Amino acid sequence: MNTWPEHAPLNPQDSAPEAEETASSENASNGAHFSATGSSIASDPDSLAAPAEQFDAPAQPIQDEPPPGLLFESFSQPEVHPPARIPNFGHLFLLGVLTLISLVIVALLTRSALHFHLFGISTVEKATTDIHYTLGSMAALYILTFAASMLVFPLFWHKSLFAGLQWRAATAFQLRRRLVSAAVVCFALALINGILMPGPQDTPIDKIFRAPGAAWLMFIFGITFAPFFEETVFRGFLLPALCTAYDWATERVSGQPARPPDENGHPNWSVPAMALGSLLTSIPFALLHAEQTGWAVGPLLLLMCVSLVLCWARLSTRSLAASVLVHACYNFLLFFIMLVSTGGFRHLDKM
Repeated sequence: MNTWPEHAPLNPQDSAPEAEETASSENASNGAHFSATGSSIASDPDSLAAPAEQFDAPAQPIQDEPPPGLLFESFSQPEVHPPARIPNFGHLFLLGVLTLISLVIVALLTRSALHFHLFGISTVEKATTDIHYTLGSMAALYILTFAASMLVFPLFWHKSLFAGLQWRAATAFQLRRRLVSAAVVCFALALINGILMPGPQDTPIDKIFRAPGAAWLMFIFGITFAPFFEETVFRGFLLPALCTAYDWATERVSGQPARPPDENGHPNWSVPAMALGSLLTSIPFALLHAEQTGWAVGPLLLLMCVSLVLCWARLSTRSLAASVLVHACYNFLLFFIMLVSTGGFRHLDKM
């Protein structure tokens, strides 16, 4: 049964007498307390004003919803993205753009050199067989592309080019014996290939070697510039991009989450991705040198096998410097056997 006054919600004054009676009864039951304080609630009208107003105030609705500040809190939280996997095909495309720009610059420089008859060469036909123009233009292309990459890619990766490509020279140095052994295996494959599937004679590379001083220039170029820049392109950019693309496509098809990165933030590729990536990387690597060997099947198969070993060195050690070391040692062994067999490159007809 409701004990509140009938007109209390509309008329605050009607509820005051009952509030006073209630206060008086409470004063009587707790007489000892009020006698100690020397005061009475009924004798203090101001003390009744607060309860009366409290009774007359409309009931506040219960707030089941969160405050407006918390309502959109989830929308204000930063979205968490998985770490970027580098290098990927976008970075490979950017490298192609930088290479194309560098190629245009090298072509202009070559035209300028021909215009001034540098090294006594004035035509493009002669420049294609002159060691100064062939190696010079190639070295210029490598250097310009690499310099542009050193400036551009850190802007996207927020780390240096060497860090993004997993250079890790210390790892290569620690595993130098194993890596040199891999180069020896590649050299043994080259000897076997030369016996079972010899290449044609008088190939474009043979003609370049016969030029005065060309052999020594090729020797120096083959153990320094060529291994470094070729590995940067094929094992530094192309191979990781292929592995990343395979895993990314597999995740989209199967719905599986991305593999967590390693302790350095680099992607952990699956075994199928590394196997397929190594095979696809070896095809353009072999084709790059196919013209020099007259498009012979034997040298092409050898280059494919060597490229697979280089991919193994890169992936097993997570070090680009490791594949560069194997490549440089393999080239050194090839040039060294040529150096010995031709008497210090004096009898190139014996090659």
